[in-house]
Amino acid sequence: MENVEVFASPGKGRGLKATKEVWAGDVLFAEPYFAAVVFDSLAANVCHCCFRRQPKLQRCGQCRFAQYCDRTCQRAAWEEHKQECAAIKSYGQVPNENIRLAARIMWRLDKEGGVISDLQLTTLEELEDHISDLPEDDLKDLKVDIHNFLDFWPRTSKQHTVERISHIFGVINCNGFMVSDQKGLQAVGVGLFPNLCLVNHDCWPNCTVILNNGNHSAVNTLYHTQMRIELRALGKISEGEELTVAYVDYLNTSEDRKRMLKQQYFFDCTCEHCTNKINDDLKLDGALVDDVKVPDEKVKEVTEYSIEMLKKMEKARTDANYNEVVKICRECVEKQENVLADTHIYQLKMWSTLSEVLSYLQFFEEAAFYARKMVEGYMKLYHPNNAQLGMATMRAGVTHWQAGHIEVGHGMICKAYAILLVTHGPTHPITKDLEAMRIQTEMELRMFKQNEYVYHSMREAALKNQPMKMMAEPMEEGIKSLFRKK
Repeated sequence: MENVEVFASPGKGRGLKATKEVWAGDVLFAEPYFAAVVFDSLAANVCHCCFRRQPKLQRCGQCRFAQYCDRTCQRAAWEEHKQECAAIKSYGQVPNENIRLAARIMWRLDKEGGVISDLQLTTLEELEDHISDLPEDDLKDLKVDIHNFLDFWPRTSKQHTVERISHIFGVINCNGFMVSDQKGLQAVGVGLFPNLCLVNHDCWPNCTVILNNGNHSAVNTLYHTQMRIELRALGKISEGEELTVAYVDYLNTSEDRKRMLKQQYFFDCTCEHCTNKINDDLKLDGALVDDVKVPDEKVKEVTEYSIEMLKKMEKARTDANYNEVVKICRECVEKQENVLADTHIYQLKMWSTLSEVLSYLQFFEEAAFYARKMVEGYMKLYHPNNAQLGMATMRAGVTHWQAGHIEVGHGMICKAYAILLVTHGPTHPITKDLEAMRIQTEMELRMFKQNEYVYHSMREAALKNQPMKMMAEPMEEGIKSLFRKK
Protein backbone atom coordinates (compact mmCIF):
# COMPACT_ATOMS: atom_id res chain seq x y z
CA MET A 1 0.00 0.00 0.00
CA GLU A 2 2.62 2.50 -1.11
CA ASN A 3 0.07 5.19 -2.07
CA VAL A 4 -1.95 5.35 1.15
CA GLU A 5 -1.55 5.22 4.90
CA VAL A 6 -3.86 5.15 7.92
CA PHE A 7 -4.12 8.32 10.01
CA ALA A 8 -6.34 9.90 12.67
CA SER A 9 -8.85 11.99 10.72
CA PRO A 10 -10.13 14.95 12.82
CA GLY A 11 -13.70 14.31 13.91
CA LYS A 12 -13.95 11.07 11.90
CA GLY A 13 -11.73 8.54 13.66
CA ARG A 14 -9.37 6.67 11.39
CA GLY A 15 -9.05 7.50 7.72
CA LEU A 16 -6.70 7.10 4.77
CA LYS A 17 -4.47 9.77 3.27
CA ALA A 18 -2.28 9.89 0.18
CA THR A 19 1.44 9.34 0.70
CA LYS A 20 2.31 10.99 -2.62
CA GLU A 21 0.74 13.24 -5.23
CA VAL A 22 -1.70 11.49 -7.58
CA TRP A 23 -3.76 12.59 -10.58
CA ALA A 24 -7.19 11.90 -12.06
CA GLY A 25 -7.62 8.23 -12.92
CA ASP A 26 -4.71 6.99 -10.78
CA VAL A 27 -5.46 3.86 -8.73
CA LEU A 28 -4.58 4.46 -5.09
CA PHE A 29 -5.15 0.83 -4.17
CA ALA A 30 -6.91 -2.30 -5.41
CA GLU A 31 -8.35 -4.78 -2.93
CA PRO A 32 -9.89 -8.26 -3.22
CA TYR A 33 -12.91 -8.95 -1.07
CA PHE A 34 -12.63 -10.68 2.29
CA ALA A 35 -15.94 -12.44 1.60
CA ALA A 36 -18.92 -11.88 -0.69
CA VAL A 37 -22.31 -13.44 -1.49
CA VAL A 38 -24.99 -13.10 -4.15
CA PHE A 39 -28.25 -11.41 -3.09
CA ASP A 40 -31.07 -13.77 -2.12
CA SER A 41 -33.29 -12.39 -4.90
CA LEU A 42 -30.69 -13.14 -7.61
CA ALA A 43 -29.25 -16.40 -6.28
CA ALA A 44 -30.55 -18.38 -9.28
CA ASN A 45 -29.50 -15.83 -11.92
CA VAL A 46 -25.95 -14.88 -10.95
CA CYS A 47 -22.80 -17.00 -10.75
CA HIS A 48 -21.80 -17.44 -7.09
CA CYS A 49 -18.14 -17.31 -8.10
CA CYS A 50 -17.60 -14.52 -10.63
CA PHE A 51 -20.93 -12.66 -10.01
CA ARG A 52 -21.78 -12.60 -13.70
CA ARG A 53 -25.40 -12.73 -14.81
CA GLN A 54 -25.94 -15.74 -17.06
CA PRO A 55 -29.06 -17.17 -18.77
CA LYS A 56 -28.08 -20.73 -17.83
CA LEU A 57 -26.16 -21.70 -14.73
CA GLN A 58 -25.02 -25.03 -13.32
CA ARG A 59 -26.31 -25.80 -9.84
CA CYS A 60 -24.16 -27.33 -7.10
CA GLY A 61 -25.14 -31.00 -6.99
CA GLN A 62 -24.87 -31.23 -3.21
CA CYS A 63 -26.59 -28.20 -1.67
CA ARG A 64 -28.68 -27.45 -4.80
CA PHE A 65 -28.35 -23.75 -3.99
CA ALA A 66 -25.12 -22.33 -5.37
CA GLN A 67 -25.06 -21.62 -9.12
CA TYR A 68 -22.05 -21.38 -11.43
CA CYS A 69 -21.18 -20.45 -15.00
CA ASP A 70 -19.31 -23.72 -15.53
CA ARG A 71 -16.97 -26.18 -13.85
CA THR A 72 -14.16 -23.62 -13.87
CA CYS A 73 -16.16 -21.27 -11.66
CA GLN A 74 -17.37 -24.14 -9.50
CA ARG A 75 -13.83 -25.39 -8.86
CA ALA A 76 -12.58 -21.86 -8.17
CA ALA A 77 -15.36 -21.27 -5.62
CA TRP A 78 -15.15 -24.64 -3.87
CA GLU A 79 -12.66 -23.58 -1.19
CA GLU A 80 -15.13 -20.89 -0.06
CA HIS A 81 -18.30 -22.85 -0.69
CA LYS A 82 -17.53 -26.27 0.77
CA GLN A 83 -18.31 -25.40 4.40
CA GLU A 84 -21.34 -23.37 3.35
CA CYS A 85 -22.46 -26.30 1.19
CA ALA A 86 -22.31 -28.78 4.06
CA ALA A 87 -24.01 -26.32 6.43
CA ILE A 88 -26.91 -25.74 4.03
CA LYS A 89 -27.45 -29.49 3.63
CA SER A 90 -27.37 -30.00 7.39
CA TYR A 91 -29.59 -26.99 8.14
CA GLY A 92 -32.11 -28.05 5.52
CA GLN A 93 -32.63 -24.56 4.12
CA VAL A 94 -30.74 -21.54 2.84
CA PRO A 95 -30.32 -18.65 5.29
CA ASN A 96 -30.54 -15.02 4.17
CA GLU A 97 -27.66 -13.15 2.56
CA ASN A 98 -26.62 -11.47 5.84
CA ILE A 99 -26.20 -14.82 7.55
CA ARG A 100 -24.44 -16.36 4.55
CA LEU A 101 -21.98 -13.46 4.40
CA ALA A 102 -21.36 -13.53 8.16
CA ALA A 103 -20.72 -17.29 8.00
CA ARG A 104 -18.24 -16.92 5.12
CA ILE A 105 -16.42 -14.21 7.05
CA MET A 106 -16.25 -16.35 10.20
CA TRP A 107 -14.99 -19.41 8.33
CA ARG A 108 -12.27 -17.35 6.71
CA LEU A 109 -11.31 -15.74 10.01
CA ASP A 110 -11.05 -19.18 11.61
CA LYS A 111 -8.88 -20.48 8.79
CA GLU A 112 -6.65 -17.52 7.91
CA GLY A 113 -6.98 -15.03 10.76
CA GLY A 114 -7.96 -11.38 10.62
CA VAL A 115 -5.21 -10.31 8.20
CA ILE A 116 -5.14 -12.21 4.91
CA SER A 117 -2.32 -10.30 3.18
CA ASP A 118 0.46 -7.80 3.81
CA LEU A 119 -1.65 -5.21 1.95
CA GLN A 120 -4.51 -5.32 4.48
CA LEU A 121 -4.42 -2.16 6.62
CA THR A 122 -6.92 -3.13 9.31
CA THR A 123 -8.50 -6.17 10.94
CA LEU A 124 -12.23 -6.79 11.11
CA GLU A 125 -12.03 -6.55 14.90
CA GLU A 126 -10.85 -2.95 14.58
CA LEU A 127 -13.78 -1.87 12.41
CA GLU A 128 -16.77 -0.07 13.95
CA ASP A 129 -20.02 -2.04 14.30
CA HIS A 130 -22.27 0.76 15.70
CA ILE A 131 -24.50 -1.82 17.40
CA SER A 132 -25.04 0.56 20.32
CA ASP A 133 -26.43 3.11 17.87
CA LEU A 134 -29.02 0.81 16.28
CA PRO A 135 -32.69 1.75 16.69
CA GLU A 136 -34.99 -0.73 18.41
CA ASP A 137 -36.42 -2.27 15.22
CA ASP A 138 -32.96 -2.85 13.77
CA LEU A 139 -31.83 -4.42 17.05
CA LYS A 140 -34.74 -6.85 16.83
CA ASP A 141 -33.72 -7.79 13.27
CA LEU A 142 -30.13 -8.25 14.44
CA LYS A 143 -31.22 -10.60 17.24
CA VAL A 144 -33.24 -12.66 14.74
CA ASP A 145 -30.23 -12.90 12.41
CA ILE A 146 -27.96 -13.96 15.29
CA HIS A 147 -30.47 -16.59 16.42
CA ASN A 148 -30.74 -18.00 12.89
CA PHE A 149 -26.97 -17.81 12.44
CA LEU A 150 -26.44 -19.95 15.55
CA ASP A 151 -28.91 -22.51 14.19
CA PHE A 152 -27.13 -22.51 10.82
CA TRP A 153 -23.53 -22.55 12.16
CA PRO A 154 -22.24 -26.16 12.22
CA ARG A 155 -21.30 -27.72 15.54
CA THR A 156 -18.19 -29.08 13.84
CA SER A 157 -16.95 -25.52 13.17
CA LYS A 158 -15.23 -23.38 15.79
CA GLN A 159 -17.78 -21.86 18.15
CA HIS A 160 -17.91 -18.11 18.79
CA THR A 161 -19.48 -15.81 21.37
CA VAL A 162 -22.64 -13.88 20.63
CA GLU A 163 -20.65 -10.65 21.06
CA ARG A 164 -18.20 -11.64 18.33
CA ILE A 165 -20.99 -12.72 15.97
CA SER A 166 -22.87 -9.48 16.70
CA HIS A 167 -19.76 -7.48 15.82
CA ILE A 168 -19.49 -9.17 12.42
CA PHE A 169 -23.16 -8.44 11.65
CA GLY A 170 -22.65 -4.82 12.70
CA VAL A 171 -19.61 -4.48 10.45
CA ILE A 172 -21.59 -5.93 7.52
CA ASN A 173 -24.45 -3.50 8.19
CA CYS A 174 -22.16 -0.44 8.18
CA ASN A 175 -19.62 -1.51 5.57
CA GLY A 176 -21.24 -3.99 3.18
CA PHE A 177 -20.24 -2.95 -0.34
CA MET A 178 -22.40 -3.46 -3.41
CA VAL A 179 -21.00 -6.11 -5.76
CA SER A 180 -22.05 -5.51 -9.36
CA ASP A 181 -22.50 -7.75 -12.38
CA GLN A 182 -19.92 -7.99 -15.16
CA LYS A 183 -21.02 -4.73 -16.78
CA GLY A 184 -21.31 -2.79 -13.54
CA LEU A 185 -24.94 -1.95 -14.32
CA GLN A 186 -26.75 -3.75 -11.52
CA ALA A 187 -25.99 -4.65 -7.92
CA VAL A 188 -26.07 -8.44 -7.59
CA GLY A 189 -24.46 -9.09 -4.23
CA VAL A 190 -22.72 -7.72 -1.16
CA GLY A 191 -19.13 -8.08 0.00
CA LEU A 192 -16.72 -6.88 2.65
CA PHE A 193 -13.48 -5.05 1.75
CA PRO A 194 -11.52 -4.16 4.93
CA ASN A 195 -9.31 -1.40 3.49
CA LEU A 196 -12.27 0.30 1.82
CA CYS A 197 -13.93 0.53 5.24
CA LEU A 198 -11.23 3.00 6.26
CA VAL A 199 -12.09 5.54 3.53
CA ASN A 200 -14.27 8.27 5.00
CA HIS A 201 -17.22 10.01 3.36
CA ASP A 202 -17.49 13.38 1.65
CA CYS A 203 -20.45 14.46 -0.46
CA TRP A 204 -18.00 15.99 -2.97
CA PRO A 205 -15.22 13.36 -2.75
CA ASN A 206 -11.78 13.22 -4.32
CA CYS A 207 -12.01 9.48 -5.08
CA THR A 208 -14.44 6.93 -6.43
CA VAL A 209 -14.69 3.18 -5.91
CA ILE A 210 -15.23 0.82 -8.82
CA LEU A 211 -15.60 -2.94 -8.75
CA ASN A 212 -13.56 -4.57 -11.50
CA ASN A 213 -14.47 -8.20 -12.16
CA GLY A 214 -11.37 -8.74 -14.28
CA ASN A 215 -11.12 -11.16 -17.17
CA HIS A 216 -13.19 -14.31 -17.06
CA SER A 217 -11.00 -17.13 -18.31
CA ALA A 218 -10.32 -20.77 -17.51
CA VAL A 219 -6.68 -19.89 -16.81
CA ASN A 220 -7.56 -17.59 -13.94
CA THR A 221 -9.02 -19.68 -11.15
CA LEU A 222 -7.77 -17.48 -8.29
CA TYR A 223 -11.17 -16.18 -7.28
CA HIS A 224 -9.94 -13.72 -4.69
CA THR A 225 -7.51 -12.06 -7.09
CA GLN A 226 -10.02 -11.95 -9.93
CA MET A 227 -12.62 -9.63 -8.39
CA ARG A 228 -11.41 -6.47 -6.70
CA ILE A 229 -12.40 -2.93 -5.89
CA GLU A 230 -10.25 -0.06 -7.09
CA LEU A 231 -10.00 3.29 -5.32
CA ARG A 232 -9.43 5.80 -8.12
CA ALA A 233 -8.60 9.52 -7.89
CA LEU A 234 -11.13 11.92 -9.48
CA GLY A 235 -8.59 14.73 -9.79
CA LYS A 236 -5.27 15.89 -8.40
CA ILE A 237 -4.72 14.79 -4.78
CA SER A 238 -1.78 16.24 -2.87
CA GLU A 239 0.53 14.28 -0.61
CA GLY A 240 -1.02 14.08 2.87
CA GLU A 241 -4.56 14.86 1.68
CA GLU A 242 -7.35 12.69 3.08
CA LEU A 243 -8.97 10.28 0.63
CA THR A 244 -12.78 10.36 0.54
CA VAL A 245 -15.64 8.71 -1.32
CA ALA A 246 -19.38 9.46 -1.39
CA TYR A 247 -21.49 6.94 0.53
CA VAL A 248 -24.71 8.34 -0.95
CA ASP A 249 -25.68 9.89 -4.28
CA TYR A 250 -24.94 13.61 -4.50
CA LEU A 251 -28.16 14.16 -6.47
CA ASN A 252 -30.02 14.20 -3.13
CA THR A 253 -30.37 17.47 -1.24
CA SER A 254 -28.01 18.12 1.68
CA GLU A 255 -30.85 17.51 4.15
CA ASP A 256 -31.69 14.14 2.61
CA ARG A 257 -28.03 13.12 2.38
CA LYS A 258 -27.46 13.99 6.03
CA ARG A 259 -30.54 12.02 7.05
CA MET A 260 -29.46 8.94 5.07
CA LEU A 261 -25.92 9.11 6.41
CA LYS A 262 -27.10 9.46 10.00
CA GLN A 263 -29.60 6.62 9.63
CA GLN A 264 -27.26 4.15 7.95
CA TYR A 265 -23.76 5.17 9.03
CA PHE A 266 -24.44 6.94 12.34
CA PHE A 267 -22.57 10.19 11.76
CA ASP A 268 -23.45 13.82 11.07
CA CYS A 269 -22.00 14.97 7.77
CA THR A 270 -20.09 18.24 8.14
CA CYS A 271 -18.65 18.40 4.62
CA GLU A 272 -18.60 21.75 2.83
CA HIS A 273 -21.48 20.83 0.52
CA CYS A 274 -23.76 19.88 3.42
CA THR A 275 -22.68 22.74 5.70
CA ASN A 276 -23.21 25.37 3.00
CA LYS A 277 -26.08 23.53 1.28
CA ILE A 278 -24.27 23.89 -2.04
CA ASN A 279 -26.54 23.38 -5.09
CA ASP A 280 -29.63 22.76 -2.93
CA ASP A 281 -31.26 25.78 -4.56
CA LEU A 282 -30.67 24.33 -8.03
CA LYS A 283 -31.99 20.90 -7.03
CA LEU A 284 -35.35 22.28 -5.86
CA ASP A 285 -35.53 25.42 -7.99
CA GLY A 286 -38.44 26.72 -10.00
CA ALA A 287 -38.29 27.56 -13.70
CA LEU A 288 -37.85 30.95 -15.27
CA VAL A 289 -40.69 31.73 -17.70
CA ASP A 290 -40.12 34.88 -19.77
CA ASP A 291 -37.47 35.88 -17.19
CA VAL A 292 -40.04 35.62 -14.39
CA LYS A 293 -39.54 33.08 -11.59
CA VAL A 294 -42.42 30.65 -11.01
CA PRO A 295 -44.02 31.33 -7.58
CA ASP A 296 -42.71 29.17 -4.71
CA GLU A 297 -46.21 27.90 -3.94
CA LYS A 298 -46.56 26.49 -7.46
CA VAL A 299 -43.09 24.91 -7.31
CA LYS A 300 -43.93 23.29 -3.96
CA GLU A 301 -47.25 21.98 -5.30
CA VAL A 302 -45.65 20.36 -8.36
CA THR A 303 -42.75 19.01 -6.28
CA GLU A 304 -45.16 17.22 -3.94
CA TYR A 305 -47.09 15.90 -6.94
CA SER A 306 -43.82 14.64 -8.46
CA ILE A 307 -42.92 12.74 -5.28
CA GLU A 308 -46.26 10.89 -5.38
CA MET A 309 -45.88 10.11 -9.08
CA LEU A 310 -42.35 8.80 -8.51
CA LYS A 311 -43.75 6.28 -6.02
CA LYS A 312 -46.31 5.10 -8.59
CA MET A 313 -43.66 4.98 -11.29
CA GLU A 314 -41.28 2.88 -9.16
CA LYS A 315 -44.03 0.35 -8.46
CA ALA A 316 -44.86 0.06 -12.16
CA ARG A 317 -41.16 -0.33 -12.99
CA THR A 318 -40.73 -3.02 -10.33
CA ASP A 319 -43.69 -4.85 -11.92
CA ALA A 320 -42.01 -4.44 -15.36
CA ASN A 321 -45.14 -2.62 -16.57
CA TYR A 322 -43.17 -0.30 -18.83
CA ASN A 323 -46.12 1.14 -20.74
CA GLU A 324 -47.56 2.26 -17.41
CA VAL A 325 -44.17 3.72 -16.45
CA VAL A 326 -44.18 5.81 -19.64
CA LYS A 327 -47.76 6.95 -19.03
CA ILE A 328 -46.98 8.06 -15.46
CA CYS A 329 -43.77 9.82 -16.47
CA ARG A 330 -45.40 11.67 -19.37
CA GLU A 331 -48.21 12.92 -17.12
CA CYS A 332 -45.71 14.08 -14.53
CA VAL A 333 -43.36 15.73 -17.04
CA GLU A 334 -46.30 17.66 -18.47
CA LYS A 335 -47.08 19.06 -14.99
CA GLN A 336 -43.41 19.86 -14.36
CA GLU A 337 -42.87 21.75 -17.62
CA ASN A 338 -42.37 25.50 -17.13
CA VAL A 339 -42.71 25.03 -13.37
CA LEU A 340 -39.59 23.14 -12.23
CA ALA A 341 -36.06 24.17 -13.21
CA ASP A 342 -34.04 21.91 -15.52
CA THR A 343 -31.87 21.03 -12.49
CA HIS A 344 -34.79 20.08 -10.23
CA ILE A 345 -33.99 16.57 -8.99
CA TYR A 346 -37.52 15.19 -9.32
CA GLN A 347 -37.72 16.38 -12.92
CA LEU A 348 -34.29 14.83 -13.59
CA LYS A 349 -35.48 11.52 -12.13
CA MET A 350 -38.51 11.52 -14.43
CA TRP A 351 -36.40 12.37 -17.48
CA SER A 352 -33.91 9.65 -16.61
CA THR A 353 -36.55 6.94 -16.24
CA LEU A 354 -38.53 8.11 -19.25
CA SER A 355 -35.49 8.11 -21.55
CA GLU A 356 -34.39 4.67 -20.35
CA VAL A 357 -37.79 3.00 -20.72
CA LEU A 358 -38.65 4.71 -24.01
CA SER A 359 -35.32 3.49 -25.40
CA TYR A 360 -36.14 -0.05 -24.27
CA LEU A 361 -39.54 0.24 -25.98
CA GLN A 362 -37.71 1.55 -29.09
CA PHE A 363 -39.21 5.06 -29.09
CA PHE A 364 -35.72 6.36 -29.75
CA GLU A 365 -36.51 9.91 -30.89
CA GLU A 366 -38.47 10.78 -27.76
CA ALA A 367 -35.99 8.88 -25.58
CA ALA A 368 -33.11 10.92 -27.01
CA PHE A 369 -34.92 14.18 -26.26
CA TYR A 370 -35.30 13.37 -22.55
CA ALA A 371 -31.83 11.80 -22.30
CA ARG A 372 -30.24 15.02 -23.52
CA LYS A 373 -32.22 17.14 -21.05
CA MET A 374 -31.20 14.75 -18.26
CA VAL A 375 -27.49 14.99 -19.09
CA GLU A 376 -27.62 18.79 -19.38
CA GLY A 377 -29.14 18.93 -15.88
CA TYR A 378 -26.62 16.43 -14.46
CA MET A 379 -23.70 18.46 -15.82
CA LYS A 380 -24.80 21.46 -13.74
CA LEU A 381 -24.91 19.40 -10.54
CA TYR A 382 -22.40 16.54 -10.57
CA HIS A 383 -18.61 16.65 -10.29
CA PRO A 384 -17.15 16.63 -13.85
CA ASN A 385 -15.68 13.17 -13.25
CA ASN A 386 -18.65 11.64 -11.42
CA ALA A 387 -19.30 8.03 -12.42
CA GLN A 388 -23.08 8.56 -12.50
CA LEU A 389 -22.61 11.46 -14.91
CA GLY A 390 -20.40 9.27 -17.10
CA MET A 391 -22.91 6.43 -17.17
CA ALA A 392 -25.82 8.77 -17.89
CA THR A 393 -23.89 10.44 -20.71
CA MET A 394 -23.04 7.04 -22.18
CA ARG A 395 -26.69 6.00 -22.12
CA ALA A 396 -27.72 9.28 -23.71
CA GLY A 397 -25.09 8.89 -26.43
CA VAL A 398 -26.29 5.41 -27.32
CA THR A 399 -29.91 6.64 -27.33
CA HIS A 400 -29.04 9.44 -29.75
CA TRP A 401 -27.22 6.94 -31.95
CA GLN A 402 -30.32 4.74 -31.91
CA ALA A 403 -32.41 7.75 -32.95
CA GLY A 404 -30.07 8.43 -35.89
CA HIS A 405 -28.48 11.57 -34.42
CA ILE A 406 -24.92 10.48 -35.13
CA GLU A 407 -23.20 13.82 -34.44
CA VAL A 408 -24.74 14.37 -31.01
CA GLY A 409 -24.48 10.65 -30.20
CA HIS A 410 -20.76 10.51 -31.02
CA GLY A 411 -20.08 13.67 -29.02
CA MET A 412 -21.81 12.27 -25.94
CA ILE A 413 -20.06 8.91 -26.26
CA CYS A 414 -16.68 10.68 -26.45
CA LYS A 415 -17.58 12.75 -23.36
CA ALA A 416 -18.67 9.63 -21.47
CA TYR A 417 -15.49 7.80 -22.50
CA ALA A 418 -13.33 10.60 -21.08
CA ILE A 419 -15.18 10.41 -17.74
CA LEU A 420 -15.11 6.62 -17.49
CA LEU A 421 -11.39 6.47 -18.25
CA VAL A 422 -11.01 8.30 -14.94
CA THR A 423 -13.73 6.60 -12.89
CA HIS A 424 -13.52 3.04 -14.25
CA GLY A 425 -10.13 2.85 -15.97
CA PRO A 426 -9.28 1.54 -19.45
CA THR A 427 -9.55 -2.19 -18.59
CA HIS A 428 -13.06 -2.12 -17.09
CA PRO A 429 -15.65 -3.97 -19.25
CA ILE A 430 -17.85 -0.84 -19.50
CA THR A 431 -14.93 1.30 -20.68
CA LYS A 432 -13.95 -1.32 -23.25
CA ASP A 433 -17.52 -1.45 -24.58
CA LEU A 434 -17.60 2.34 -24.69
CA GLU A 435 -14.32 2.47 -26.58
CA ALA A 436 -15.80 0.14 -29.21
CA MET A 437 -18.86 2.43 -29.44
CA ARG A 438 -16.60 5.48 -29.80
CA ILE A 439 -14.65 3.89 -32.66
CA GLN A 440 -17.83 2.76 -34.38
CA THR A 441 -19.61 6.12 -34.11
CA GLU A 442 -16.46 7.97 -35.25
CA MET A 443 -16.35 5.83 -38.37
CA GLU A 444 -20.07 6.37 -38.96
CA LEU A 445 -19.72 10.11 -38.45
CA ARG A 446 -17.06 10.28 -41.19
CA MET A 447 -19.35 8.31 -43.48
CA PHE A 448 -22.29 10.58 -42.60
CA LYS A 449 -20.32 13.71 -43.51
CA GLN A 450 -19.28 12.19 -46.85
CA ASN A 451 -22.73 11.04 -47.95
CA GLU A 452 -25.79 11.19 -45.73
CA TYR A 453 -27.95 9.03 -48.00
CA VAL A 454 -25.42 6.19 -48.18
CA TYR A 455 -24.84 6.44 -44.44
CA HIS A 456 -28.54 6.10 -43.55
CA SER A 457 -28.98 3.21 -45.99
CA MET A 458 -26.02 1.29 -44.54
CA ARG A 459 -27.04 2.11 -40.97
CA GLU A 460 -30.56 0.77 -41.50
CA ALA A 461 -29.15 -2.49 -42.83
CA ALA A 462 -26.67 -2.75 -39.94
CA LEU A 463 -29.40 -2.14 -37.35
CA LYS A 464 -31.32 -5.15 -38.57
CA ASN A 465 -28.31 -7.37 -38.00
CA GLN A 466 -26.77 -6.10 -34.77
CA PRO A 467 -28.26 -3.08 -33.02
CA MET A 468 -26.01 -1.39 -30.50
CA LYS A 469 -27.25 -2.06 -26.97
CA MET A 470 -26.22 -0.97 -23.52
CA MET A 471 -28.57 -3.12 -21.49
CA ALA A 472 -31.28 -5.63 -22.31
CA GLU A 473 -33.94 -4.25 -19.99
CA PRO A 474 -34.39 -1.24 -17.71
CA MET A 475 -32.97 -2.13 -14.31
CA GLU A 476 -35.08 -1.61 -11.22
CA GLU A 477 -32.24 0.28 -9.55
CA GLY A 478 -28.74 1.13 -10.64
CA ILE A 479 -25.79 1.31 -8.29
CA LYS A 480 -26.36 4.83 -7.02
CA SER A 481 -24.84 4.20 -3.59
CA LEU A 482 -21.53 2.50 -3.05
CA PHE A 483 -22.50 0.84 0.19
CA ARG A 484 -25.55 -1.27 0.72
CA LYS A 485 -28.57 0.30 2.37
CA LYS A 486 -30.96 -1.84 4.36
